[in-house]
Order: sequence, then C-alpha cells, then structure tokens
Amino acid sequence: MLVLSRKVGQEILIGENISIVVNKIAGDRVSIAIKAPEQVRILRGELKSFKETDSDLAQKVLPLERFTSPMPATAAG
Repeated sequence: MLVLSRKVGQEILIGENISIVVNKIAGDRVSIAIKAPEQVRILRGELKSFKETDSDLAQKVLPLERFTSPMPATAAG
C-alpha cells in the first residue's frame, strides 16, 4: 500500500485516466474529488461488504447521473 500526504487542491494521479484531488479538510474528515472514466466503478469501502453479500446492490444504488442532473420541479400543494 502506498501512503501519500496531500494538501487541499493537490492531486494524485492513478494510471493515465484517474485523478484524485483533495477538496477540503475539516477536523478528521477529508473531502475528495475523483475523476475517472465511466466504466471504472468507484465504491466506498464500507459498501464493499454489501456488494459481496447482496446481489441486488446495483439496483439499490442510484446512478451517478441522478446526482449530477438538476432536480425536477414539483407541484406545490
């Protein structure tokens, strides 16, 4: 395992087409941005055990485009 120290705004490159940038550090939390091709699956570590035990995980996780698209307007009432 490679362990690196980075400051906010600094980047880590993995191969030719994956980059990780440190966005924010607040206390013991680090916010990162990951840029990778669509076919590269990115999964938080704590979800890995669900993936191994639940074959329906892919149907339960919303696709990334659901989070990057604007929210649809709803009728007030």
